[in-house]
Amino acid sequence: MGGAAMTRMDAVPARAPAAAAAAMALAEVRRAAWDHLAAQALEPNAFYDARYALPAYGTAPHLAPQALLAHAEGGRVLAGLLPVVSAWSALRLPVPALVAHQPYAPLTVPLLHRDHAVEAAGALIDAAAARGARLLSLPVMVLDGKAYDAFAEAMARRNLAGIVHNRHERAALDARQEAESYLRAGFGAKKLKELRRLRHRLDEEGIVTFALARGPAEAGPALERFLRLEAAGWKGAGGTGLGQKPGDADFARRAAAEGMFEIGELTLAGRPIASGLMMRQGERAFFFKIAYDEELARYSPGVQLTLELTRLYAADPDITLIDSTAAAGHPMIDHVWRERLSVGDLLIPTRPDDAVAAAITALMAARRGARSRLKALLHRDKPAKEKRI
Repeated sequence: MGGAAMTRMDAVPARAPAAAAAAMALAEVRRAAWDHLAAQALEPNAFYDARYALPAYGTAPHLAPQALLAHAEGGRVLAGLLPVVSAWSALRLPVPALVAHQPYAPLTVPLLHRDHAVEAAGALIDAAAARGARLLSLPVMVLDGKAYDAFAEAMARRNLAGIVHNRHERAALDARQEAESYLRAGFGAKKLKELRRLRHRLDEEGIVTFALARGPAEAGPALERFLRLEAAGWKGAGGTGLGQKPGDADFARRAAAEGMFEIGELTLAGRPIASGLMMRQGERAFFFKIAYDEELARYSPGVQLTLELTRLYAADPDITLIDSTAAAGHPMIDHVWRERLSVGDLLIPTRPDDAVAAAITALMAARRGARSRLKALLHRDKPAKEKRI
């Protein structure tokens, strides 16, 4: 599996004072500093919000997560944070590497303070090196964002050549556009008319309503309805639903109690027929999970919910982009949201021209290839209904 080497950026900005590198157990990071960094992040990542990350890691205490940290302004400001685990914990590879691996996290963009981004990115690399890592792996990193640019510059200053594997695109929504014009331009008048017809047919079954549950008091009960709806479908049958394992359900409930989720619900005569877990950080929202009533699949309830969410967030002046967090080529969301985020696995050596880092990179690529081939074989043998995501 080939990789694309990153190149040195043409323009090198004036250097700010270096940020100090550090590391500690993730649970020991001072919460107020973490929350402040999330609010000032150069590129948002709700999956690294403390309200999400700490409950998520609570499902897998054996991972023993560490936080790579960067401090600026003489140690007064937390300027960078990246949760990591050993390559052995994440991949069962006995190699000197750290991996940004977190349960239920389809995004590994580190939190970098917008005023200290390049220096913080460099300090995170230095912190990994100080822990003995020859390679720092950021799977599912956004490759066309500001955080990536900061790491590219930090690597250039250290004469490091990063490698990108598994580059692909996933759907996103530019939420600065007027929703109806956007949907009409994407679907075309004929398809949008068909979706409206399905919605009218659904209305004939009973009163259809859309609502967004915000805050712990609303999101807690809405989450329970989501878990029941998901468990009633193919994910429940396959044991892969969010509520199938007690630890996973506990994580979701803790995150909801922390106010992490906004939950969009489409109901028919008072019962949920589609539900979506949303998160937000800064000017970005994240579409984390969706579930729908499969007995009403003829009305496309999942698509109908996504249309409502599109209208809702397009009208929200605080949100400029929604990351679908979906796999490449997703059969539903790719046809609704037309923008794309480039994502991939960013592999950063901590020393220039390091043969050990190169060997670890090759080993990770071989492992990924073997897993992809096995997954394709298993997916091919699934019943058609189970292939829906």
